Amino acid sequence: MSDLSDDLAPTGVLRASINLGNPVLAQGSPDQPSGVTVDLARQVASRLGVPLELVCFDAARKSLDAMTEGRADLCFLAVDPARADRVAFTAPYVVIEGVYVVPAGSDLAAPADVDRPGVRVGVKEGSAYDLFLTRTLRHATVVRGREGVDVFREHGLEAGAGIRQPVTAYAAAHPEVRVVEERFMQIEQAVGTSVDRAPATVAFLRDLVEELKASGFVADSLARSGQADATVAPPA
Repeated sequence: MSDLSDDLAPTGVLRASINLGNPVLAQGSPDQPSGVTVDLARQVASRLGVPLELVCFDAARKSLDAMTEGRADLCFLAVDPARADRVAFTAPYVVIEGVYVVPAGSDLAAPADVDRPGVRVGVKEGSAYDLFLTRTLRHATVVRGREGVDVFREHGLEAGAGIRQPVTAYAAAHPEVRVVEERFMQIEQAVGTSVDRAPATVAFLRDLVEELKASGFVADSLARSGQADATVAPPA
């Protein structure tokens, strides 16, 4: 295990990059973060026998930058081809859904309806759904900002994109909008580290994630953090 800890935590402390901008995966404040990603980071540090430092950010792109720039050793991000050259991912530990919010009177009834000329979609810059929609939308225009729902509201856009749980909560509090119930994507959240890690280190992370899914640890962690409706990913 010493070889693994030397490779994954070369400073002697495992620095885990936590994205507080995804409320399904992390909650709390930078001083007191909680959630499934925090629990997973603690498990990795415990298995390695090293102290843990949680480095918190409000967006996935900042979390990714911290790891690729050497300020963190571990990250928790959605698997995406645009990140594959920088991140060695495990299989996903949880699957969440990307959905649209639209004005209540909109004729946009399904994800396919959104991809047409004149439709502007608000997204959180650098998020998994920003990457996906930038890659897949052919006619609609992506408008980036701090949060997809905020961009949608502030600029009067035709649609906003986001994670199902917070988008649903937003729509419940704002009767002037509604959720397009059919998802436009599945977002596979995985543990990642930099691509220059030793193969044994990446294998250790992959095996640990599979163990924690199979044992019920991931499901229990999601339930404890109030995210019992999130879906644990199937075995790899």
